[in-house]
Amino acid sequence: MGDRAGHTPIASVQHAFRLMEAVAAHDGGAPANELARQAGLPPDTTLGLLRDLTRDGYLRRLDDGSFVLGDTPRGDHSARDPAGLVRPALASLRDDLSAAAYLTFYEEGEIRIAEIVDGPLTPKVDLWVGFQDAGHATALGKCVLRELDDEARGEYLSRHTLADLTPRTITHREELIRELESSRSVPAVMDREEYDLGTVCIAVPVYGGGTVGSLGVSFRADRMYRTSQVRQSLLASADRVTRDISLGT
Repeated sequence: MGDRAGHTPIASVQHAFRLMEAVAAHDGGAPANELARQAGLPPDTTLGLLRDLTRDGYLRRLDDGSFVLGDTPRGDHSARDPAGLVRPALASLRDDLSAAAYLTFYEEGEIRIAEIVDGPLTPKVDLWVGFQDAGHATALGKCVLRELDDEARGEYLSRHTLADLTPRTITHREELIRELESSRSVPAVMDREEYDLGTVCIAVPVYGGGTVGSLGVSFRADRMYRTSQVRQSLLASADRVTRDISLGT
């Protein structure tokens, strides 16, 4: 999950918008070479963007190889699919920080991953332990637990063993609660190699329709120097996610 050399998020976003405008001009779809010509982009850049936009649902590739707009933009299904509604925000966060992005929601007493947006250069962490059994060891899970009231948090912890996943994992309930309570003065929650050795995760809370969740990214532990930038990007993205969910419900 290394930093991409020469990464310019603003330029990438501008190119993506130009490409999508070119696609939108063809109701029946258009091939990659035609879209590259209309968007004024090099073929290699066009192919890379088409791949990424198709993967994230912005575009759809037809059987004849042409491209049309996808189903990710808001539609009737978006209100029923919060993850689909906010996928563009997660993709933007991934590209901004060169890190896999994750979204969770607390539903029916469990912390569940709603969406992961990663890529070849931004792989997600190896989910070697089911997330429902690892809420205590991840920033995403701890962020949700911090936002729950005492009753809901206690009920959750009564049903989940604080398994020892790495030497850094918190395995005592009292210690975990102390950490959660002490972090209330700062918006972001971290896990420092508590789920996976060599991997750090930072998360902030999101809300939608009365449901709490968390938005986070994972990256190599040797990129800890970037935590200030990560927090700022996460908070901006969390505001966008919360707003998008609220508007879509």
